[in-house]
Amino acid sequence: VQLQASGGGLVQAGGSLRLSCAASGSIFGFIGPGWYRQAPGKQRELVAQLTSGGSTNYADSVKGRFTISRDYAKNTVYLQMNSLKPEDTAVYYCNARVVTTTGAFFDSWGQGTQVTVSS
Repeated sequence: VQLQASGGGLVQAGGSLRLSCAASGSIFGFIGPGWYRQAPGKQRELVAQLTSGGSTNYADSVKGRFTISRDYAKNTVYLQMNSLKPEDTAVYYCNARVVTTTGAFFDSWGQGTQVTVSS
């Protein structure tokens, strides 16, 4: 079972994209799913996270523009990105602690999806 991120692409500044992250196989659910990004020459950074307590955390640079959400029935996590800026250009990764149908836990990273914002 792996996480698969999708939805990236090329968009003009001010535009929107919605990223999706789903498991490749059958799972019970996610714990603490989050989105991270890594721009060229920079360290990977947390963009948004849904905590196990139900709250959300956002990087200061995306507050008010990005929204993380999840669909429990589809075991999918989303990142709605609005008012995109060129500095949002990066490879975006999803991460979560996956709970399998047998009750096992493991941390998983998606393969990354490229987001490019042109000025």
